This record gives sequence, structure tokens and C-alpha cells, in this order.
Amino acid sequence: MTGSLLEVIALDVRDAVAAEEGGADRLEIVADMSADGLTPAPETVAAISKECTLPQMVMLRSNAGFTVSPEELDRLRRSARELSEAGAAGFVFGFLDAEGAVDRGATEALIHAVAPLPWTFHRAVDWAADVQAGWRAVRLLPNLATVLSAGSPKGVASGLPILRTRAEAGDGALIMAGGGLRREHVPVLHDYGVKAFHVGGAVRESWELPVERARVAEWRRLLDS
Repeated sequence: MTGSLLEVIALDVRDAVAAEEGGADRLEIVADMSADGLTPAPETVAAISKECTLPQMVMLRSNAGFTVSPEELDRLRRSARELSEAGAAGFVFGFLDAEGAVDRGATEALIHAVAPLPWTFHRAVDWAADVQAGWRAVRLLPNLATVLSAGSPKGVASGLPILRTRAEAGDGALIMAGGGLRREHVPVLHDYGVKAFHVGGAVRESWELPVERARVAEWRRLLDS
């Protein structure tokens, strides 16, 4: 991998191959972007594994919100096993409770289910009722690889001051910046010490159209410059 990590959202094999050819380091595999990304089918992960060598970080999420019921959690545990067997290199998940605090019980249950694979806490952290308390809770969770965060529910443009504060506190290595990420944010985030970046809509014309290799390559060059 190059100095900065570039993760690209992929919905299918075509997306994954274009991301790899464009220079991505890692994939986030999701289904149903109309719900901001839900758990994909194991068959999707298996098909990507046959055509693409990039590590697949696979979404574990049952609904468009950030809460999870006991029944949904049981289904996600089963999905984690199936997705691991299909070729997942790690997972993406994270939950808030009804009050907007990090749901440590549910999150830790999935951490144990996916162990020893690494995992990313997704942007649920940006919607915590107390963002600072949410970040403190997340960063102490075991086997955590990265936290996907814009710093704000409104996106990176609004969240830059929060991302800077986190990086200055020594958490720059945990941050994967994503959510409204634009090219002009990259040098600023690099200056903060952030080295992981997540793109989805920025590398395709729309969610109905596939990832474009050329757009991924543009982000690769930007991150390497």
C-alpha cells in the first residue's frame, strides 16, 4: 500500500475491478445505497474475491438507521460468518442506542463475532448525541482498525475542526475521512496527519452508474502528491 490509504465503496464486481485498476487500496462492500449502505450478499463478496485482489471491508448493517434490535444483531452475527467464508477481510459496523450514545453492548457483540478480523466503526459516530463522548467510547473498542468519520453529520466540510482536534489529540491514525469528502480537503487533512480516505459518490456519476477507473486514479494521484 502507498502512503495514504484509499478505500472505495463497491456494490459489485464491476465496481471492485474498476477501483483496483484505478489504484484503490481497499474496498468497502455494501448493498442498497438508498439506505446509505446495508449488508451485501455473501455471493457478492465471493464473486468479487474471484476477480479482485483488494481487501474487502464488508458492511454489517440491517437498516437505514444506527440502532439494532436483538433479532437484527443475531442475523448480523450469522451474516458475518457467511461473509467471512466468502472472502471478507474485515467488517464495517457500529451502533447507537435510542438516546444517541454508542451502543457498546451491540457493537462488542459483533466485534466478538468477527474476531480476529479487523473492523471499522462507520459514520454512526458522527450522529452521536454527544460527539466527543461517542468518539471516546469508540476509540477504546478492541480490534478497531479505523473510524470512518466526517467529523459532522453534515460532512467533512463542516467537520474539519473536529477532525483536526482528534488528530491533534493523537488519533490521526484511527481516522478514515469520508462523507462529503472533496479533493480540496485532502491536503488539509494530510496536514492534520490523517492518512486514510474513503470515497463513494466521488468516483462515479451516480449510484445507478458504476465506479469509474479514471476517477479513482485521480484520487490516487491526489493522495500520493
